[in-house]
Amino acid sequence: MSNTLGNTGSMPDQAGAYLRFESVTKTFGAVPVVQEPFSLDIPAGQFVVFLGPSGCGKTTLMRMIGGLDTPSSGRILLQGQPVGGPDIRRGMVFQSYSSFPWLSVRKNVEFGMRFRRDMTKAQKRERAGYFLDLVGLSDFASSYPSRISGGMRQRVAIARTLAADPDVLLMDEPFGALDANLREDLQYELRKIQKKSGKTTIFVTHDVEEAVFLADRIIVFGSRPARVMADMDILSMVGPVRDETLRDSERFFHIRTDILHLLRGRLREAGQEGA
Repeated sequence: MSNTLGNTGSMPDQAGAYLRFESVTKTFGAVPVVQEPFSLDIPAGQFVVFLGPSGCGKTTLMRMIGGLDTPSSGRILLQGQPVGGPDIRRGMVFQSYSSFPWLSVRKNVEFGMRFRRDMTKAQKRERAGYFLDLVGLSDFASSYPSRISGGMRQRVAIARTLAADPDVLLMDEPFGALDANLREDLQYELRKIQKKSGKTTIFVTHDVEEAVFLADRIIVFGSRPARVMADMDILSMVGPVRDETLRDSERFFHIRTDILHLLRGRLREAGQEGA
């Protein structure tokens, strides 16, 4: 194995971290999802990927940031304040399609801006148009969700969340239903948008290549209950530029391969090879 995993381990503590997990655990009934107290500091503007096998607890951790689940113990802080229920500062894109069937595609995107008092209707319409164009749905702006594919409905959800301009962007495998070419296009565009906007982003995936392409930092989880296997500073490994040449680079290949070896080794130890 090459030495790319030499940059793992907890990253330096960030005093006054923008987003902070403090000794968080989570159980559902008798089932431990996050058993070992989980602590993590995330600076403002960082793109963090939670990577691990299905069912390892990474989505539960993200849902606790969004206020959809609460820790069994410990707490989560956003700018020093405990996270409560969902609010407009934390925008979420889920795995499942979450379009409103009674609204057109354009109106679905505009719905994400319903609480914005600093924008006129014309500005909201213009912004919705921008993000519809970004996700390749301009020609379907007047269509209803029942008339478009599942992958297109997921793109509507992504456009709606981006248009709402949350402080923290939470994304749970949002590109899983998309074809390979569109998935790569949106990964590239998401990275550009995130860097331009400076949004703190938590992205959940089990796709190693997607994680390495998108992340400033990857938190690698083992099987449930969630345990951190590695905390990788990807930004220092590959730099900030993410383009079509990165995926073909030797450095990208080595990072991807090392993570796969790490995950497969832990799955074998847990008796879950092939799960």
